[in-house]
Amino acid sequence: MKKFLFIGAPLPPKAYGWVALFLRLFVGILMLTHAFPKIANYPTLSLTFPDPLGIGSQLSLLLTLLAEGLCSLLIAGALTRLAVLPLVFNMCIAAFVVHAGQGFAQKELAVLYLGFYLLILALGPGRLSVDRFLFRESYEND
Repeated sequence: MKKFLFIGAPLPPKAYGWVALFLRLFVGILMLTHAFPKIANYPTLSLTFPDPLGIGSQLSLLLTLLAEGLCSLLIAGALTRLAVLPLVFNMCIAAFVVHAGQGFAQKELAVLYLGFYLLILALGPGRLSVDRFLFRESYEND
């Protein structure tokens, strides 16, 4: 423990799966708290939701809900890297298009989520995931 805290020893290999699981669940659940209010207020939001891509407020809201809702559930461990891509795109649009002219305080949350999603993309699902069972042959050497 002393080596881990003070010298920077890496985590034991078996711990990686647990860290990846915690990260995916933590970020996925947090993002769901952004999806639920949008779902509850869909009729009102579909008329006023930002349309940064010029595809209409309703379609923009629907795509955001698919990313924030469905993809947040999937990053828990099913098709993780594929599911995180819409979330990365969503946070890039939020941070660098929707909040482009605003101060960092308004885009900070989107940038923070973007960082977590890029980390999940890089780390992948880990051993404690549905992906491991779906793609067993890829995990045989782990």
